[in-house]
Amino acid sequence: MRKKALKIIYTLLSATMCCSLSTVYSQETIPGNVHPDARYADGLTLNSKLEGFSGIWYANQPSDDEYAYKYSGGLATYTANHNPMAVYSPETDKTYFCYGAVNSHGSLIHAVSCYDHKTKAVTRPVGVIDKKTTDAHDNPVLCLDDKGYIWLFSTSHGTSRPSYIHRSRKPYDINEFELISPFKTEDGKKVPLDNFSYLQVYFHRGSGFLGLFTHYVVSELKYGKKSVRVISWMKSPDGINWSEWNEIAAIEEGHYQTSFFRNGKVGTSFNYHPNLEKEPGLNYRTNLYYLETDDFGESWHTIDGKKLLLPLKDVDNEAIVADYASRGLNVYINDVAFDNRGYPAILYITSKGYQAGPVSGPQEWHIAHWSGKSWDIGFVTRSDNNYDMGSLYIESEAIWRIIGPTEPGPQLYNTGGEMAMWLSADGGKSWKLEIQLTAKSRFNHSYARKPLILKDDFYAIWSDGHGRKPSESGIWFCTKNGEVFCLPQKMKNDTAKVAACRIIPSLK
Repeated sequence: MRKKALKIIYTLLSATMCCSLSTVYSQETIPGNVHPDARYADGLTLNSKLEGFSGIWYANQPSDDEYAYKYSGGLATYTANHNPMAVYSPETDKTYFCYGAVNSHGSLIHAVSCYDHKTKAVTRPVGVIDKKTTDAHDNPVLCLDDKGYIWLFSTSHGTSRPSYIHRSRKPYDINEFELISPFKTEDGKKVPLDNFSYLQVYFHRGSGFLGLFTHYVVSELKYGKKSVRVISWMKSPDGINWSEWNEIAAIEEGHYQTSFFRNGKVGTSFNYHPNLEKEPGLNYRTNLYYLETDDFGESWHTIDGKKLLLPLKDVDNEAIVADYASRGLNVYINDVAFDNRGYPAILYITSKGYQAGPVSGPQEWHIAHWSGKSWDIGFVTRSDNNYDMGSLYIESEAIWRIIGPTEPGPQLYNTGGEMAMWLSADGGKSWKLEIQLTAKSRFNHSYARKPLILKDDFYAIWSDGHGRKPSESGIWFCTKNGEVFCLPQKMKNDTAKVAACRIIPSLK
């Protein structure tokens, strides 16, 4: 009891220290922490310029060991189930991006900025909304429509906090956003759309928006009544009027899904949480599934074209890519990409358990690639944490690339590490470490995210932070050639040219 009391005191002190560092700490393991008087108020909209680029620090599930938490660190570009966080616009030659910033009180701020590829400068970020939470699960996603308007979707972790949609007042302009009042169809009626979690949203000219997301349903399962994470989709022609929610899968205690969009085609990969007798299934995510749509959600099918009755509710179904439940392995999905034929490739990590530290290792990186006849599963590398998230790039039939924190960082076995670039010259069959992007860092780097549409000189964006205790958090990006940039945490002017922090020679 005394040990637990000391743990609580340390947690409270850490949270206080965190706010003084302009970072944020949370030990939330379930959704919560909303200001009740601000649930539906427009008073959350800020439209204020920030001092510079500082990301949110977040922790989940204290572990009472040297690793401190199940996962933790600088998580401004968390989660892998939020997409996209950056989009290149050829009309302006700029990459627009969003991330989870933080204010001096420790509250999550949804921030938007852009990188000008002509001037090599970033624009001072604009804080669009104060989410009134410390939970990085509420991080935003960003989308551009065909008229150049920037849409910011403010997600929520569960149902205890609302979600929001903002749109820029002018095309390609990040200076001011207006709050949208969206509706969805429910039982034939229009009702406010004010909650969605783990959102991936894509705009397709002529079709509008397609959103893949999670919603929570309380279900009576074999081992008790549980809050199930149901993965679903919805669509809208204008970002305001949304369809009914259409469920994709609701197997046992639910899912995490990660998707990709190109040329009107959307592919989604997901795992499932088993319903366990003595433990919550949330920590035990396993198996690998895949579905896709070629008509923007009107119909969904397996990789070999079979239409299934949705939502999927059985563990054994025709969408399965690989069975890891029988092997007792967890599955953490990082990214999805399409090859030149439109065939999907899924980047994911397997491990022996949910805890941080060597007890769950090895964390093995794999790619499942559809060959046209079967799923070919190949090995990439190993890292030291379940949440070492990276991005997959398929640049040609032969050249594939991965950017992720695969190398040991200063906080071993905690989320992230040193960022690295891996290269395959044979279509993902074999891999080698091409460039180590960061080295001798103070903090672990984590969650390297690729823009949905991208240009070579803004190829991945991520953040850093201490892996075990509250710290400041910087925002970073790199080029395809391996140049690394750390964005300024304090800016004197509204734009700032960026210079490479370091260039590490190729490891060829």
